[in-house]
Amino acid sequence: MDRTEAYNIVTTYVKNTSLIKHMLAVESAMRYYATLNDEDVDTWGITGLLHDFDWEIHPTAEQHPRDGAPILRERGVPETIVRAILSHGSHSEIERETTMEKALFACDEITGMIIAVALVRPSKSLYDLEIASVKKKWKDKAFAAGANREEMATAASEFGIDLWAHVANVITAMRPIAPQLELEGSIPRPQNLETP
Repeated sequence: MDRTEAYNIVTTYVKNTSLIKHMLAVESAMRYYATLNDEDVDTWGITGLLHDFDWEIHPTAEQHPRDGAPILRERGVPETIVRAILSHGSHSEIERETTMEKALFACDEITGMIIAVALVRPSKSLYDLEIASVKKKWKDKAFAAGANREEMATAASEFGIDLWAHVANVITAMRPIAPQLELEGSIPRPQNLETP
């Protein structure tokens, strides 16, 4: 399975552009962590890219991602990726065992929180987003009230990383794809930023 095949699965089943952006953000974070952990970058990236592919057709915790797994298997997605996707929610009955599974759980919700913080800042950009801004909004329970902060903290802990170091890593991971996420805002692209 290569990235083009995985992206074709995403665009077949997902029409909501915000959901696609979420999956791209998780993909970028997973690729970043694969590099840090000397793991297969493509496998980790594809796992992040596909993790919510069935949310529009299976929009309940009882269905997603369980009912999407047979579709992935029919499409030839390797079982290691399918299992990681099955384990990525707090409601899952699949215990997260591998580093990749723990990384996916850790990267999923935190990307949404980071995007939400970036969108309310004057620049509306990932390029100048700092941990301090996320910390400030984290404390404000009215901000992104649906974001489960306890789950995000638990996920980082399961992954074996300090929450704020994790936030910094995910911001760094997402910056190269800021144009795809529509999060360049009013800040010019930094010259030293790698192209994904």
